[in-house]
Amino acid sequence: MAALTVDFFHDVVCCWCFNISSRMRGLAAEFDLDIRHRTFVLQASRAEMAARWGTPEDARETILGHWELCRQASDRPELVDIAAMRAARFDYPHGLIAAQGCKAAERIGGQGAHWDMFDRLQFAHLTEARNIADRATIFQAARDLGFDAAAFAGAFEDLATSHAVEKDRQLARRLQVRAVPTLVVRETGARLVNGPVEDLRAQLRAALRLAA
Repeated sequence: MAALTVDFFHDVVCCWCFNISSRMRGLAAEFDLDIRHRTFVLQASRAEMAARWGTPEDARETILGHWELCRQASDRPELVDIAAMRAARFDYPHGLIAAQGCKAAERIGGQGAHWDMFDRLQFAHLTEARNIADRATIFQAARDLGFDAAAFAGAFEDLATSHAVEKDRQLARRLQVRAVPTLVVRETGARLVNGPVEDLRAQLRAALRLAA
């Protein structure tokens, strides 16, 4: 049995989630963590993007300003390609289609598959400047990860997958999650503060002491 269970709420479009995901991979093995991946879509449509950010041009510039701060704090800044996303010929994407892809992967291969799909789509978004609101990008990522194309398409289109995305949203409301990344240690209710791996390690050690 894992020492701690951590609910990890994230959105593929979130650069800060990119930073913490790679750190948590190492810490999950070190601390024998059970990471439960939860989709938390910040904006789920073009209309919601416009309501939050204004015009597509304003959205891109504001969000890429966040990318710059995130890249400065990243362990892998070379993978955050701001110039490529600034030059992309599509509006800055919302995260709903990518969340659907992550949940489809989870239905096929469990939590590990969800994490692999999440990381692959973040790479497509942040490094390759691809449109993760385009189903073709999601399906290509699934092929890259070795998923059977028909099985993945079936899981992606299944209404149960959409319901799984909504179920995560309902859990977020119950836990009063309002931003990503949010990582909640079930045993203590503590929320990990995003930061360098040393800080996260110290927080997990504290959680272990409280849970003992």
